[in-house]
Amino acid sequence: MTEHVLVVGSGREFPTRLRRALPGVQTSVICRLEYVSKLRELTEHTRVIAVRHDAPDEEWVALAAAVHARHPFTRSIAFGERDQDRYAIVSEALGIEAHSPETVRLVQDKEAMRVRLREAGVDDTVSARVASAAELRAFAAGHGLPLVVKPISGAGSAGVTVVREEGGLGPAFERAAGDFAGIPDAGVLVERFHEGPQFSVEAFSELGEHEIVAITQKHSDPENFVELGHVSPAPLDAGQETAVREYVARLLDAVGVRAGATHTEVVLGPDGPRVIETHVRMGGDEVPALAQDVTGVDLAECLIRQTLGEKVLPGVREALRERPTDRASAIWFGAAPAAGELVELTGLEEARGMPGVTAVEPLVQPGSALAPLESSDDRVAYARAQAATAEEALDAARQAVARLGFHLRVGALVDTTV
Repeated sequence: MTEHVLVVGSGREFPTRLRRALPGVQTSVICRLEYVSKLRELTEHTRVIAVRHDAPDEEWVALAAAVHARHPFTRSIAFGERDQDRYAIVSEALGIEAHSPETVRLVQDKEAMRVRLREAGVDDTVSARVASAAELRAFAAGHGLPLVVKPISGAGSAGVTVVREEGGLGPAFERAAGDFAGIPDAGVLVERFHEGPQFSVEAFSELGEHEIVAITQKHSDPENFVELGHVSPAPLDAGQETAVREYVARLLDAVGVRAGATHTEVVLGPDGPRVIETHVRMGGDEVPALAQDVTGVDLAECLIRQTLGEKVLPGVREALRERPTDRASAIWFGAAPAAGELVELTGLEEARGMPGVTAVEPLVQPGSALAPLESSDDRVAYARAQAATAEEALDAARQAVARLGFHLRVGALVDTTV
């Protein structure tokens, strides 16, 4: 039978990869109206269903079911985080194997995840949903500082604040309760802040089995937690690595992950690993590319093949057994030192020619409005590099970013380099 895959969301380049991976594969897309312009190879899809952003779940189900009755879907997938809840609900309604609505709810609602992990004995971090600055102050009085205050549903570190002094509680609540493009207003979460280095863990699951593919150390801005750099493999000793691997596997079990790629962010403190958040998708910031550099595992390709019905975990494990032990890969991001309009970007070729550097890419174009670092959307360029050690790879990536010049117009023309 010909595979017919329902893709929820734009899917970026992945629907094209699905069609190329297996001759005869057909793809249909259901997405928000505003995403239609982002679809790639639009006319190669069998059909596109466009839904207004505020349509109820029942409408998504009814539209997908109407197509399913005429041209049955054999598989479904959501490659991004947006509308994963619709993907799970539609798939369940049509009887197609997918992440359950409960699993997606748990990973998208940070307070619900905290509750589940406490109930499962995985993570005892105290947290609460707060409706006002007064409730936040009451939580702080009961549990002490420091605390993290953030939107319950969020991305890109938007609205996240670490509060170390009582005077910062009010501003932190206002920031987390603000409006953020594309993020639903689900409320404000406060939780205990765990001191320690941060890591992201890329895993792949199949039939309820989890394989940790890579552990990547994160380097974030100390104030707003916007990620500035990553290096893989993380410089952990054997005991620390085992603790992180076992903790993430237990977490994935607790939220009900059965298949696919996951991206989990953790802090490794005196009490062991503690989760920041987890996602049933691949990581961003080129982290899967860093993982592939050092392990040979292409997480995107694994997801494509698994979506089409292949069993991929044996191949993942074989690649991990054969991975090199003398290779590290890193990425570093640059940010604008001031708000202004980008006039010119210089230094790209010099940066690309530095030893160990594998890629240098701008994230903005001349004419773009730049702002000081508040979320990951404010980063302006990145460099990737490889070396024999994590420290050397990070240093090469940082040095490449330092060669870039961002010339800004701030009222009068101001030249500055980041």
